[in-house]
Amino acid sequence: MISEIDADRLAYAVGISAVRGGVGAYIRDMSNFAVFETAIGWAGIAWAEQGLIGAHLPERDPGVVRKSFARRFPEATEAALPPELAPVMESIRALMQREKADLSTAPLDLARVPEFNAKVYEIARRIPPGETLTYGDIAKQLGDRLLARDVGAALGKNPWPIVVPCHRVTAAGGKLGGFSARGGAMTKLKLLEIEGAAAAAQAKPARKPEPPKQPRLL
Repeated sequence: MISEIDADRLAYAVGISAVRGGVGAYIRDMSNFAVFETAIGWAGIAWAEQGLIGAHLPERDPGVVRKSFARRFPEATEAALPPELAPVMESIRALMQREKADLSTAPLDLARVPEFNAKVYEIARRIPPGETLTYGDIAKQLGDRLLARDVGAALGKNPWPIVVPCHRVTAAGGKLGGFSARGGAMTKLKLLEIEGAAAAAQAKPARKPEPPKQPRLL
């Protein structure tokens, strides 16, 4: 049986650990994730007390999603979605069915990312389905077009793909730009095509014309 003095020491040690690790160190102990099916594959979201801490794009194999969450959030356990997060799942499903769902109010734990990244994500998540902004557009909204490269770097670290729709941010001149998720630019193009974005048609590589058929010799 633990003594009162030992209990005080344990409480002090836990408190010091939380301070050293930051608030997030405590929150991470209570994180969960759920995997669910969409029209194009299995997706997932992870959450903790302060909101969503991660998301995963649809995959053919749900095991890939689970392994990704286990790597990113080793302390998280798979669980049923709480009722307040069910609309997030349904909105992701709707988007994958070419519906104009809105995820701009989904609860995110932005305290887990740098302040600059959080500002980038807040702008990106306001881009409606079917529309796009360039890295320069977001940089301009942040007050300096020279920040375009930093915007791209922040989006490359986006923990919430789809919820924060980094695929709707493209390079200038009709180019797709980078995409850090599995499949790279082709995954980005596929998502833009599903949403009916004009940028998808502009960025899609033109098909090479077939060579003329040679006349048959008699």
